[in-house]
Amino acid sequence: MAFGMRSIGRRVMMSAKGRGVTYDDITKTIGNTPVVKISDKMCPPGVEMYVKCEYFNPLSSVKDRLALAIIQDAEKSGALKPGDTVVEATSGNTGIAVAMVCAQRGYNCVIAMAEQFSVERRRLMRMLGAKVVLTPKAGKGFGMVKKAEELAEKHGWFLCHQFETEANWKFHEKTTGPEILADFAGKRLDYWVTGYGTGGTFHGAGKAIKAARPDVKIVLAEPADAGLLASGVKTQHNPDGSPSASHPAFSAHPIQGWTPDFIPKVLHDAPMDALLHELVPVPGPGAIATAQSLAATQGLLTGISGGGTMWAALEVAKKAPEGSVILAMLPDTGERYLSTPLFQDIPAEMSEEELALAVSTPSYQLVPGKEPVLAAA
Repeated sequence: MAFGMRSIGRRVMMSAKGRGVTYDDITKTIGNTPVVKISDKMCPPGVEMYVKCEYFNPLSSVKDRLALAIIQDAEKSGALKPGDTVVEATSGNTGIAVAMVCAQRGYNCVIAMAEQFSVERRRLMRMLGAKVVLTPKAGKGFGMVKKAEELAEKHGWFLCHQFETEANWKFHEKTTGPEILADFAGKRLDYWVTGYGTGGTFHGAGKAIKAARPDVKIVLAEPADAGLLASGVKTQHNPDGSPSASHPAFSAHPIQGWTPDFIPKVLHDAPMDALLHELVPVPGPGAIATAQSLAATQGLLTGISGGGTMWAALEVAKKAPEGSVILAMLPDTGERYLSTPLFQDIPAEMSEEELALAVSTPSYQLVPGKEPVLAAA
């Protein structure tokens, strides 16, 4: 036993290297997220599967990259000055990320968000000092975008324009794509799978990957219930790139952060002919079940969008040649979905099995309907 403990101790000490650097502020920790292999508990035989865990960003989502990109670009151009207010429309992750960057930089922050998105997201934004203005569910994503535009115009605030700004995809071209290339340098990589919210990851990282490794096939996923790209119908945009109306192919879906009710300009402007190999429709229940499976079999706690991306990657694996290597994006953490269908079947109280364990020893029992036992008899 002693030898075993010493051996474990040596292994821990050998890996405890730290980062070898300290940081001036939290935004410096954004990016360089890890790639993790999927075990055979979930990976089909004959292929290798990996995931890029974007929830290792400081506020637990890929949108940390987007927020930093937009704020830095606005500061550089002079569009954003000390004491200004930043406003944006979001399903949650972008708002949380923008609120973080604003808190660190000292800007005021106002977020417009449709009421149907998970309550933990609005509470996190408020924790970070942001004001959250809710819009009616009936207005969908277009409604919250319109509200943010109105607030910016009325009060003279800086509007992030996450769905339109080139700063979005260019940051992914400079960071996310090169990170993937570095992690797979000298190694096989056949497929890269991602979903889209704004389209920035697909557009920017896709360009970087294709420029360096044109053999990599890029797969884009969208909800089966909201097949905007699959419909072939384009979104009409205003002169500033914002959507002018809700997309006719949109219907409600449970994959928060994916596919608003319009095709964003950032995605619309992507060179589809050069980037897109396949478009995969993802069923909502499949996304939820796959996210749950990632947690239960891999210890990877991701949200419904991560489950959706992995579901698409598993579909790719079914048709991929033997030996193929597939990388999927995990955009955020599962903890952002506690009030959503992802957790609706996860009980808060003890199950029968857990109750049986509780009463299997005499001390510290908390059993419903009985007096608590605080110490052994």
